[in-house]
Amino acid sequence: MEQKLLTPLELKVMNVLWELERGFVKDIIAHWPETPPPAYNTISTIVRILADKKGYVGHEAVGRSHAYFPIVSKPAYQKQLLRNVRDNVFSGSLTGMVSQLLSDEYISSEEIDALRNLIDEGSSE
Repeated sequence: MEQKLLTPLELKVMNVLWELERGFVKDIIAHWPETPPPAYNTISTIVRILADKKGYVGHEAVGRSHAYFPIVSKPAYQKQLLRNVRDNVFSGSLTGMVSQLLSDEYISSEEIDALRNLIDEGSSE
């Protein structure tokens, strides 16, 4: 089953959870990448949406609170997101997507070599 894509705030919460691997709402707030972090109730609402409606997060009761943990891995989400962009923005064209990425960015010779190696490895499978 394909998960729904994440909103920007949901993605920030997931990035913290992927880093922590498991945490309470207060832990997510403590590791928030920006100052000031969102309110406790905002993060609490987001993790409940991620758990109950979107299926990205699991939870375990610990006393009167809940510990949250990712169910969907970061690489799995990245793959889904890129597939969605390829299919919906670039009409399924991987070449068009990569061409756009490369057209606006400076790419070092080391990165070009790394990309060539990835292409060579993929074509030998």
